[in-house]
Amino acid sequence: MNRILILREKAKKEKKKVVLPEGKDKRIIRAASFITAEGMAEVSLLGGKDEINKVAEENNISLDGVGLVDPLTYDKRDEIIDTYFELRKHKGITREDAEKTVTENLVYYAAMMTRLGIADGFVAGACHTTSDVARAAIQCLKLDKEVGTVSSSFIIELDDCPFGENGLFAYGDCGIIPYPSTRQLAGIAIATSDLFHKLFGIEPRVAMLSYSTKGSAKAESVHTILEALDRIKRKRPELMIDGELQLDAAIIPEVARLKCPDSEVAGRANVLIFPNLDAGNISYKLTQRLGKARAVGPLMQGLDRPCSDLSRGCSWEDVVDTAVATAVRAQGL
Repeated sequence: MNRILILREKAKKEKKKVVLPEGKDKRIIRAASFITAEGMAEVSLLGGKDEINKVAEENNISLDGVGLVDPLTYDKRDEIIDTYFELRKHKGITREDAEKTVTENLVYYAAMMTRLGIADGFVAGACHTTSDVARAAIQCLKLDKEVGTVSSSFIIELDDCPFGENGLFAYGDCGIIPYPSTRQLAGIAIATSDLFHKLFGIEPRVAMLSYSTKGSAKAESVHTILEALDRIKRKRPELMIDGELQLDAAIIPEVARLKCPDSEVAGRANVLIFPNLDAGNISYKLTQRLGKARAVGPLMQGLDRPCSDLSRGCSWEDVVDTAVATAVRAQGL
């Protein structure tokens, strides 16, 4: 059963507005057309309407029902620029600087549309780096005070896999924080767990991963994990979480019985929290490429509104999956 595809049906039940700022990219246009035709979300593309229409016509893509927003003539343009200026004027920028930022880098435009409630979320990254998307999100949206840090996660699904939730996992952080502190690692774990539950309604079973299992090695990284675990348990005592665990102990029941038989998470984890960005990013790409997994993300988290990054090598189907996940995350907000 493909739980990622099931999200498409969930999205249809409460349609949300998603803005895609890279409106001239044919992958983005094709994804917007598909999402709209299938009734999964209301999609707006940012960019010059003539340019978008030209790309769509050249690639035989229907734009029926897709919203086209020209940032230069949009009737809420001044409100978007003025609000961004108010948010950033303490950094010494002028109103002209704000206008240049928002209209020349449309990821900021999309982020401000989301902040103002014009859209429920945004997805970018097909033509921008993760740092570009993260910077716009952090500057334009509000921080989730409980989580306290901005990070990212991937939804991973493997066919014919008995581990995790029958092949379904959340991985965090795979895109934002290179070397998380104790506080940041705790925020990553809480945010990733919440995202997994929000999307699928499945109880998270969270493993804080390491090269060590339950004291088998001593190192500063292990100490950071244990301090983060203590912080999480005080903040979220109901969350099913354990660590530090090696990957095999976290997901393979036979190994868990040998290494940590008293753990309620070991051998059953469906949410994997990595100790640093090297481990998280490498692991998701190994799983995706060698394991032929479906990977959705990076899904930005720790903010008050949903937004998502894309790999610059994404397919149009990847854009669909990520936009749908963003729409579902917006439900109920």
